[in-house]
Amino acid sequence: MHLSRRSFVGATLATAAIALPGLSAKADTAKYRLRYGTAFPASHPGVVRIIEAAAAIKKQTNGAVDLQVYPNSQLGSEPDMFSQTRTGALDFMSTSGVNQTVVPVGGINAVAFAFESYDQVWAAMDGGLGDFVRGEFAKVGLHVLPKCLDNGYRNITSSAKPIHSPDDLKGFKIRVPGNPLWVSLFKTLGAAPTPIDFGELYAALQTHVVDGEENPLALIQSAKLYEVQKYVALSGHIWDGHYIFANATRWNGLPQNVRDAITAALSDAAMKERQDIRQFNDKAQTEMQATGVVFNKVDTKPFRDALRTAGFYNDWKAKFGAEAWGLMEKATGQL
Repeated sequence: MHLSRRSFVGATLATAAIALPGLSAKADTAKYRLRYGTAFPASHPGVVRIIEAAAAIKKQTNGAVDLQVYPNSQLGSEPDMFSQTRTGALDFMSTSGVNQTVVPVGGINAVAFAFESYDQVWAAMDGGLGDFVRGEFAKVGLHVLPKCLDNGYRNITSSAKPIHSPDDLKGFKIRVPGNPLWVSLFKTLGAAPTPIDFGELYAALQTHVVDGEENPLALIQSAKLYEVQKYVALSGHIWDGHYIFANATRWNGLPQNVRDAITAALSDAAMKERQDIRQFNDKAQTEMQATGVVFNKVDTKPFRDALRTAGFYNDWKAKFGAEAWGLMEKATGQL
């Protein structure tokens, strides 16, 4: 399916919750009303495809399930929504980094410079490593859907100077998600990592609370971060995926046919969203360059060497455990 920037932007909010065509007339007849929260902006593929999935679920269940989608951190920050999903106040949400504070191995996909290609990513995340991680989340009351969303490879943006080498990060105040792996990565490289909620990031960049940030191109564009950042270093330092979480008690209380319909629709949405992200990233760079944003390709070897010398990989292997690390290295090769 060809998806243009216009079609993504067209999926903006008209009400507090996304209103899906054909749903409002029967919303009051839905037996299962479920809420899905995400920090992604409304125009992001990770919202657009979930909205489509919600419509498919409603149709498949003959109107029994009304899945309402709340983008742009409407229901709180990612840590807030993650906590709400664990306690049952929220039914579904998707995120990446914040889950590591509860299940440490949940962040293993973010080991810096580990995944050199999408072939490696999906071999791990749709295979043994993903199964292992989903099993760990089940132990803390969270059901994880079998296919995760692609948030893309993360790249470093800055306002004052481009980032070319590890030396350029010395003392660089960079916004990171609030989880230990991201903080450890940039501390090891000499930067000053500063956790800030995504919903507050634009303002933090605009007022120079931080010098820069790191995110996938699709998110840099859809959240308009390029308006307050001049440079983008194509570092690809982390592959970032968003697990789709459900409160396990709520999930297990749904009839099997409802769970099957939700699983099928959200899995299909994730597979389509993965293709969207690759297309969207290619267009995003071209469109941001047209506004004056300067891009540079980073040689990753000096960064990887600096991390290896500092013991970064050995430290995180010990934290994640030999079993999970071994499953990752089946796809990535030895780090």
